[in-house]
Amino acid sequence: MSAETSTSSHEATAAHEDSDLLLEVTEVKKHFPVKQGIVFQRTVGQVQAVDGVSLKLRRGETLGVVGESGCGKSTLGRLLMGLERPTSGSIKLKGREVSTLKGRELRAMRRNIQIVLQDPYSSLDPRMTVGDIVGEPYDVHPDALGNRDRRRTIQELLDVVGLDPSHANRYPHQFSGGQRQRIGIARALALKPEIIVCDEPVSALDVSVQAQVINLFEQLQNEFGLAYVFIAHDLSVVRHISDRVLVMYLGKGVEYGTEDEIYEHPTHPYTQALLSAVSVPDPRLRGHRDHIVLEGDVPSPVDPPSGCRFRTRCWKAEDVCATEVPLLVARDGSAHPSACHFAVERDVIHASGDDDRRDEGANVAEHGEETSTP
Repeated sequence: MSAETSTSSHEATAAHEDSDLLLEVTEVKKHFPVKQGIVFQRTVGQVQAVDGVSLKLRRGETLGVVGESGCGKSTLGRLLMGLERPTSGSIKLKGREVSTLKGRELRAMRRNIQIVLQDPYSSLDPRMTVGDIVGEPYDVHPDALGNRDRRRTIQELLDVVGLDPSHANRYPHQFSGGQRQRIGIARALALKPEIIVCDEPVSALDVSVQAQVINLFEQLQNEFGLAYVFIAHDLSVVRHISDRVLVMYLGKGVEYGTEDEIYEHPTHPYTQALLSAVSVPDPRLRGHRDHIVLEGDVPSPVDPPSGCRFRTRCWKAEDVCATEVPLLVARDGSAHPSACHFAVERDVIHASGDDDRRDEGANVAEHGEETSTP
């Protein structure tokens, strides 16, 4: 009887998780052709911007996507929005395949997934008033407004994001960078989406303003039950807001897990290198951090390395790394997936003191890795 009860409880939990699942991406790829010639063009290669990325996003959850510039983060966001067609793979929004939608069906789908862009200066039309910008989604989707008064609805949206509703007749140049980003957020909220793709929404803002905008995102998530795909290269920002994190390198996901698993128990060498570059706010810990210096430049996505794409900059690389592509799966001793043949957990910051620091330094020297104290 107890076994049956346990099985029923497990099935109920699985059903609940499925009902909360909003977005499911499976082995999605986006390759852009490289062409030569003027009159007679021919394809001579493919830019592998996104190459086999899988992820899931549930209601009210924030998924952080991090990595160096050029790793495919923004292209992934455009794929989720339906702004780019995937070369292969599957993107499902609430169980419905997005990549095959066209016309009215695609337009209807986009009501449920909106975007906040990186640059608050160029993402707003300088010739339009704030009221017109925030209300523009209602021109495309007039049925989303229903019987509500357009002007009052726009004023309510401005109030929700912390702006004065009486400023609806002003133009973007009359606002600061942080205020402009709030206008972009209000525009994204207009259609009451369930998912918002945040494409580096705070990278162009001052640090103090960044904190205010991040707090606004969290407030809106609690109030409206929003799910975020939060794209950024600042790991400290991603840690503050994310429930789960996907680390990308050269178009591939290399590590995937909860915020605690990625930041406290990183197993992929690339993740460890990224974390070692994050500023440590506690002065007492600044002398207890490994500074991992990666050799060489990021390879070209037109001709990525065979096997593991990180192997040309990795201190752990062996022959198998050049011949076998490491799968993004959980490894021995780790509960979360990591795409490394030799994934081992490592503490980048050592809070226990200089003795542990010296022990780790000896271990690093043994593996031929450069370590320094910033």
